[in-house]
Amino acid sequence: MKKSILIVLLSATALAACGDNEVAPPPASPSAVQEAPSAPSAEAIEAETVRINAWFSEKWEENLDFSPVFRTFLGQKKDNDKIDDFSEAAADEQLAWQKAAVEEMQSNFDYDLLSPEAKTSYDVAIYQYEQAAAAAQFRRRNYTFHQMSGPHSFLPNFLINFHRVESADDMRAYIARISGVSRAIDQALERAQLAAGEGVHAPRFAYEGVRSQAAALISGAPFEGEGDSPLWADANMKITALLEAGEIDETAAEEMRGAAQAALTSAFQPAYEALIAWIDEDIANSPEVATGVGALPDGAAYYTERLATSTTTAMTADEVHALGLSEVARIREEMEDIKDQVGFEGTLQEFFTFVREDDQFYYPNTDEGREAYLEAARQHLDFLNTKLPEFFGILPKADLIVKRVEAFRERDGGAQHYFPGTPDGSRPGIFYAHLSDMKSMPIPQLEVIAYHEGNPGHHMQNSIAQEVEGLPEFRNQASFTAYGEGWALYSELLAKEMGAYEDPYSDFGRLTTEIWRAIRLVVDTGLHAKGWTEQEAIDYFTANSPAASGQIKSEVQRYIVMPGQATSYKVGMLKIQALRAKAEAELGDAFDIRGFHDTVLSGGALPLAVLEQRIDAWIAGEKSA
Repeated sequence: MKKSILIVLLSATALAACGDNEVAPPPASPSAVQEAPSAPSAEAIEAETVRINAWFSEKWEENLDFSPVFRTFLGQKKDNDKIDDFSEAAADEQLAWQKAAVEEMQSNFDYDLLSPEAKTSYDVAIYQYEQAAAAAQFRRRNYTFHQMSGPHSFLPNFLINFHRVESADDMRAYIARISGVSRAIDQALERAQLAAGEGVHAPRFAYEGVRSQAAALISGAPFEGEGDSPLWADANMKITALLEAGEIDETAAEEMRGAAQAALTSAFQPAYEALIAWIDEDIANSPEVATGVGALPDGAAYYTERLATSTTTAMTADEVHALGLSEVARIREEMEDIKDQVGFEGTLQEFFTFVREDDQFYYPNTDEGREAYLEAARQHLDFLNTKLPEFFGILPKADLIVKRVEAFRERDGGAQHYFPGTPDGSRPGIFYAHLSDMKSMPIPQLEVIAYHEGNPGHHMQNSIAQEVEGLPEFRNQASFTAYGEGWALYSELLAKEMGAYEDPYSDFGRLTTEIWRAIRLVVDTGLHAKGWTEQEAIDYFTANSPAASGQIKSEVQRYIVMPGQATSYKVGMLKIQALRAKAEAELGDAFDIRGFHDTVLSGGALPLAVLEQRIDAWIAGEKSA
């Protein structure tokens, strides 16, 4: 998971709410319908660009006021005692603000007087609003709580890992936010209940996952159960650190502990108990057989919107499905080659079984085995970091740490994921691994996943986007799943060019994750547009991948509750590959791989059609040079 999922969780609006394939056009601009004037002067362009960038900065600050939580992710401490408003009314307010901002931009700035980068900002602002408005129509079709994410797990994780406590005021803000989490859970629960009233009930496995996660958060001191609950343990650790640093005395520490305990027992616990009680009630309404959102009211239209948002293209479900079938067939041929290379005698399906089940491909299911997994990932990343200057001119400044997912939200076979650091580098990026079941974490896939989540994947892309100067802040923090996940998947193959995957089984692991993303195109559309059941999706996945059975089940259940998201990876990767091939063909010996990568990354996340325009402009500039 990347920043895209993070922003979905933080946005009240969103909470409510390729290759050679046709790509949706960028937003229409005034210049598209007006007769082109004479060429403006450089001075006029600079003046209008400075003016609109100042306006973007002003609007960015206004938008941040909707999300104190996102301010914290950015390393800011303004409103750090508050949690976002998760109500539908807040979603309406934010969408209305966004609409008014776009209308103000369109009426106050001359598109033809903007620099190329400022025109991109203008187009992206419109595109983001149109995405939000389209999603808002289906706000009650989302599963508010599910096993992959939701405010019930995200907000405690946010407090533990992202709310910095460096002073007594920071700790008081942390305690205030515990009560704020409770209010947010109540609001999210109300939204889930409104959706249920329209016939939208999460699958049973999703409810069971949420119930387990919620129960773990109110188990242990100061609640019933052994040990300390996650937030109580974290609060005590932060208070103790302040005490040892001399920021507070023992009296203040005891007062803080008492306040944290009161917030947990009087506010946090009742909210989570209410959530668990509702799940226990509504789970009876879950479908007996888990399928996709096509079965929901307006399900087909909802899935069309999800595909458009996830891929930033106009591809239909049938086109995505056909692309997936084609890619699965192609990658299987490459897998056959590696099977022959290692001397395995048998069919590809038998080789899948061998790689899936043989003990040599797994670390022990022990604490030592888990640490060995994390250390191996760190070593692979250290190796590839030495190769980065050969392929990139712009390098990330932010550090990256690799760590295990917190116990209260860890799931067997859960997808490894990434959280960005702060723009100022005060908090590093984090690559998380689910290690509760080491039989769901095959060694052949370890190397490629490290590159996907770290460098040159998500960490590099997100860090450079945040660090690059000259862009409006909303561009530094923009998120389009097809771009972000497409880049990370492109990075997996790029790492091979950089000298990775010396072990053929690791290269097979790379193909395993690539076919995994191709399978997603088939399975996601199968579930949500073709009426496939969960078991049919698992069967197709198993027949075409050596992924561990725990991974496969977890993945299919992820696709069911997050419609469309999984299609973004392959669509984005194929578009970036196609743009690179185009640049190589047109520039020949003048093609500069570092220049291409810097151009892709230095504009922040973009819709794929806008990215194509950016690369076309770079190609033209290289030709003229």
